[in-house]
Amino acid sequence: MKFMKLGSKPDSFQSDGDNIRYIDTELASDVVISVEDVKFYLHKFPLLSKSARLQKLVASKNEGNDDEVRIHDIPGGSVAFEICIKFCYGMTVTLNAYNVVAARCAAEYLGMHETVEKGNLIYKVDVFLSSSIFRSWKDSIIVLQTTKSLLPWSEELKLVSHCIDAIASKASVDVSKVDWSYTYNRKKLPEENGNDGNWNGVRNRNVPKDWWVEDLCELDIDLYKQVITNINNRGIIGGEVVGEALKAYTVRRLQGFSKGMVQCGDMLKARSIVNAIVWLLPAEKGSVSCSFLLKLLKAAILVDSGEMAKKELVKRIGQQLEEASVSDLLIRAPEGEILVYDVKIVHNILEEFMMLDRNSETQLAEEGQKIQEIQKPGILTEASKLMVAKLVDGYLTEIAKDPNFPLSTFIDLADMVSSFSRPAHDGLYRAIDMYLKVSAFQELHSVEHPGVSKSERKRICRLMDCKKLSVDACMHAVQNERLPLRTVVQVLYFEQVRAAASSGSSTPDLPKNIRDLNSGSHGSSRSATTNTDEDWDAVATAEELKALKAEVAALRLGNERNGVEIRSNTDKAAVGKMKGLLMSRNIFSKIWSGRAGQGDNSGSDSSESHGSANPEEAKSTPSRNRRHSVS
Repeated sequence: MKFMKLGSKPDSFQSDGDNIRYIDTELASDVVISVEDVKFYLHKFPLLSKSARLQKLVASKNEGNDDEVRIHDIPGGSVAFEICIKFCYGMTVTLNAYNVVAARCAAEYLGMHETVEKGNLIYKVDVFLSSSIFRSWKDSIIVLQTTKSLLPWSEELKLVSHCIDAIASKASVDVSKVDWSYTYNRKKLPEENGNDGNWNGVRNRNVPKDWWVEDLCELDIDLYKQVITNINNRGIIGGEVVGEALKAYTVRRLQGFSKGMVQCGDMLKARSIVNAIVWLLPAEKGSVSCSFLLKLLKAAILVDSGEMAKKELVKRIGQQLEEASVSDLLIRAPEGEILVYDVKIVHNILEEFMMLDRNSETQLAEEGQKIQEIQKPGILTEASKLMVAKLVDGYLTEIAKDPNFPLSTFIDLADMVSSFSRPAHDGLYRAIDMYLKVSAFQELHSVEHPGVSKSERKRICRLMDCKKLSVDACMHAVQNERLPLRTVVQVLYFEQVRAAASSGSSTPDLPKNIRDLNSGSHGSSRSATTNTDEDWDAVATAEELKALKAEVAALRLGNERNGVEIRSNTDKAAVGKMKGLLMSRNIFSKIWSGRAGQGDNSGSDSSESHGSANPEEAKSTPSRNRRHSVS
């Protein structure tokens, strides 16, 4: 730390209790100056020769025959006043980063200018500031911190702006020229771990670009904001480094931020920090991580930041949503809401992401009298779309655990990414299965929520494309007693087609009506057994699932004896029902009529990853419960 000594005489100030200060000399004091609660017994001559204000105050008191001068508004109080008095007496006084601003402001108050006496205190302090303090990195930060308690004097004397300029200029210097001390605790260095075999006791490493980040975390948010703004205005430091600085400051100043919560007794202070960080975010995409932005959004909600701050965060998150994780998106709903998580704000984030791919940016180019519309293509890559689709699938799986989560909201979120082409729908299957499983549990254990209706079950299952389920997902689905029968039939068919293709054989020798199911063709013949859509939308029992698999397996093998052996192990009534369903050409056409109209995706092309391949889930109760659903 830099320091400067003024004066050469020994310090002869003495104290009499806490409220009396006097000079230890044979000369009797001839003036008493009261500063705050402290009385100074002093001598007029050394004071009046250097302070214009004291000249006036003492002169006015002499006219009233009162020797006591009262000062109540001197910046820095009695401590700063004592420094000035010692200078007047020529006593030794040491100035450093902690007291120099107070001394400068007090000297200004007392009028200790060059016009009163050459080499006065103001001149000496200004020289010390410019030649030493503002050239020192850490001293500049300490001095800037002390200016806050001395406002508005420190601001009017431009001490605040000089400190900020000094700090910003050093932070913006080329790292190859950094040769001063700085703090860098966020990353353990090899020599500090004892793992650097080449370390000989002398630290020799390249200076990191964000070397200044840690030290600035000591500043209060209002000063920090001014420093970062000054750094940004210089245009030298990249957005990634500034983003790292904002992250370090937020983690340091908001306890619990890393865990997605804010533990701060002073809510107003926490709110000012969050709002300032949002305002300071660099414009460049990727300057801060999506995870940091989502944590900042959670903090903004907790401290009740303004709507503008929340909208800005939602917009920025949407621009890099592919980087997010499911846990980041699990934002708790406000108190009083029936849902566990705030789904609406995630919906808004997803909308911002979708806007990036819309051809909404239309330029009007005027050529003579013609106005031509030029549309720019979307900027999202297929990889980004795939990652967001997987993210939505995972998010749906988590929020589906909420028994109050409405089906309409589930479908809306899944539909938003239905246009994103991707190779597998396992993730969406897992989310659908979770929704149906929680609904079934609620039906068994609560009378408040009716079961999921057949039409609702049909709607949610149409979101996935059975052709895009993996082998593991298919194995789980054909044993899933929560799925409608039509979905199980579709899964079985495509699983048999895939098995035949992988073995190099032709398409399984299934009846023509099942093959028509895949092509979406319509037949006119009717079977002797009459079935309705309700049969297909109903939940299959374990016996029916077993019978269905047995029938399809027997047909695929083309071995009647084998089929007889398989069917002999199943319930005859179930076999009869399944044979009736399988032979109904009209019913198969009905199953696929809705799907054929939707193209190859057969519903929304939503998410990926397969549904709980967990044997425990496969054994879930066949009964269905209906959640609180808004269709």
